[in-house]
Amino acid sequence: MVKILLLGIGRWGTNHLRLLHTLPVELFVAEVNQERLAHARSIGIPETHLFKSHHEVSKKADAIVVVTPANTHFELCKEFLEADKDVFVEKPITLRSEDARVLVRIADQRKRILQVGHIFRYDPASQWLKDAIQQGKFGRIKILRGNFSGFKRPRNDTGVTFADSIHFIDLFNYFMGRSPNRVSATMKDFMGRGMDDASFVAMDYDGVDGTTLATVESGYYSPGKFREVVVVGEELSTVCDYNVAQYKIKTYENKHIKVDGGFKTVEGAMHQIELPPEEPLLKELRAFIESVQMRKPPLADGWSGYEAVRVVETSLKSAENGQTIKLS
Repeated sequence: MVKILLLGIGRWGTNHLRLLHTLPVELFVAEVNQERLAHARSIGIPETHLFKSHHEVSKKADAIVVVTPANTHFELCKEFLEADKDVFVEKPITLRSEDARVLVRIADQRKRILQVGHIFRYDPASQWLKDAIQQGKFGRIKILRGNFSGFKRPRNDTGVTFADSIHFIDLFNYFMGRSPNRVSATMKDFMGRGMDDASFVAMDYDGVDGTTLATVESGYYSPGKFREVVVVGEELSTVCDYNVAQYKIKTYENKHIKVDGGFKTVEGAMHQIELPPEEPLLKELRAFIESVQMRKPPLADGWSGYEAVRVVETSLKSAENGQTIKLS
């Protein structure tokens, strides 16, 4: 049985706690907040497995799940990887791409599993979209559009681009099989916190058959809760609503047909895609445990975390100087 240390049981860490407690692992928990530790105790984590500091217990664990503020990720992950522990770290892997690169290289050198919490990769809807794109069902991909916004409390450790946009930035990298060639962005700090709270990121993915335009919107102001991705191809288009449990994907066989020097629209059939309801975080954690046991690379590995941070980093620079920036 894999021994896992969960480090941090705050707002998102409580979900890790709930699910890891149901999985066939020996679970240890480290958390400085006594009320949160009491919650872990109340759901049945034995007192012998509860700790105020990871220093008291990390040697006992085979793998560490890091769900702490983003600015702590680099030092913690570096410490654990250098101690030959496998690591799952919530996104973003780090706040600087050069730090992410350091972690990935340590993991590679020491043959450690390093998985990043890019949860949307593990949603069955994302798997369907990825497969459909690879199989050519969409034809050439023209547009990718993501909206990850809604009225909610902002995170204190990062701006909204690092907190939310990064989800769909990574997802689009996953769909396209590469990072974008160019990035431009506009961001605002309406709250005056010194961090962005409204963000619009545009990315160009150049390919042999042309350029795909991808945009990601995020922010803390729009009424409601939006977790929507649109994929527009020459042969097929789709709207994927990640808020929906089962029928997340609707496909449309819409086309523009050239006629007499102009274009007309042809609205084709619409289909709903039924997918098995599955909690992505549970699938993600199961995948991490399997990677630890089987020593196989995770779907969201350290390099994917590095690339996502690199794009966010570039978008922040673009928003600051008002220019489109090429990525090497």
